[in-house]
Amino acid sequence: MASPTLITPSTSTPKSLITPIRSKLISSVNSPSVTTTTTLRRREFLSLSAGILSPSLLLPATSAFAATDEEYVKEASEVIQKVRSTLNMDKGDPNIADSVAELREASNYWVAKYRREKALLGRASFRDIYSALNAVSGHYVSFGPTTPIPAKRKVRILEEMDTAEKALQRGR
Repeated sequence: MASPTLITPSTSTPKSLITPIRSKLISSVNSPSVTTTTTLRRREFLSLSAGILSPSLLLPATSAFAATDEEYVKEASEVIQKVRSTLNMDKGDPNIADSVAELREASNYWVAKYRREKALLGRASFRDIYSALNAVSGHYVSFGPTTPIPAKRKVRILEEMDTAEKALQRGR
């Protein structure tokens, strides 16, 4: 239930809930030498920090994972091979869970490394591999590592891997 003071009107003016904050340093010491030394210290600090930080701001920003084209092709080919070998395993194979775990680790590493590379985002190979990895990862996350991928999805993923491999060979 609401408070009676909120419902009944009052004739007095309400007091301000916000009180002004005053610096204890300025109110207690009005000496000009104290404020001057504080100002000088601030200026020295700011000029020193600006001198240290400015070269890092002037340098061009490079990606932490900037990779060469050869490295991209090599790692993309490895991921393609892992996807193919995992998808072609038999349903009753006892090593399928380990293979899926390795594939997820490799795909997470590959995606994390190359997703931020602006030069690679437009490549057909990157697009196809990323799409296939997303489909494979989504299936295994939803249904578990021992559930086989449906035939229709498997065919589409393997086709994307084939087109990605062709695009890699052509430098795309």
